[in-house]
Amino acid sequence: MEKSYFAAGCFWGVEARFKEVNGVVDTTCGYGGGQMENPSYKQVCDEETGHAEIVEVVFDTSKISFEDLVRFFFTIHDPTTKNRQGPDVGTQYRSGVFVLSDEQKNIAEKVINELSEQKAFAKPIVSEVTKFTNFYPAEEYHQDYLDKNPGMCHI
Repeated sequence: MEKSYFAAGCFWGVEARFKEVNGVVDTTCGYGGGQMENPSYKQVCDEETGHAEIVEVVFDTSKISFEDLVRFFFTIHDPTTKNRQGPDVGTQYRSGVFVLSDEQKNIAEKVINELSEQKAFAKPIVSEVTKFTNFYPAEEYHQDYLDKNPGMCHI
């Protein structure tokens, strides 16, 4: 098993989509990439923390690769909008891959370069590839949110 961390707007929809992927064994909504320890949802939304809404993805490497997860990530959101996804606006909704190793960094950058060369999107990709620094699970009511509240997300 390995872990990966993705930010693609509101974590409810991101979590729901990754849960559908064969080989993903667990997902957790949370906050990462910022300075404040154990932030609350309100603090993150007020942009006081530097954190993004991110999803921790635990996956079985015998069934899916990190590269395949990165490629999937680019199919579930618009990586060309800075600090915005659908109706959600703010730095907490930025697009990014938070990498745990140089290998993950190289893979994420390779995929971005390939998609850019292929002109897969009409505008340049602005998704960040950032070294993983921290992850704080979100409040319980955010976990599996769309299972409990279908239709509440733009993804």
